Amino acid sequence: QVHLVESGGGLVQPGGSLRLACAASGFTFSTAIMNWYRQAPGREREFIARIARTGDSTMYADSVKGRFTISRDNAEKTVYLQMNSLKPEDTAVYYCNAVSPVINSWGQGTQVTVSS
Repeated sequence: QVHLVESGGGLVQPGGSLRLACAASGFTFSTAIMNWYRQAPGREREFIARIARTGDSTMYADSVKGRFTISRDNAEKTVYLQMNSLKPEDTAVYYCNAVSPVINSWGQGTQVTVSS
């Protein structure tokens, strides 16, 4: 059974940093493209970042480009999202998503709140 468990969320002041992690199990991690999305209250889920299976290619939404960095450790079956220079508008529930030829799975999300 596929499991994706996000961690690392919390309350941070504007300008601060957080590192999210998503631990995967139940599938061959190295075969999956990994994505991070977020959903703020009253808004649709929004794509944030993507990393290729081997980690050699990444893609970011314009809203986070230059501030967020996605990475992965295939040996540890974990994908990370380093978030710097956080803004109040980054407040949302952050989800990881695994996509492969056989799965399209989501974690339960982790709350990130940016507030002074």
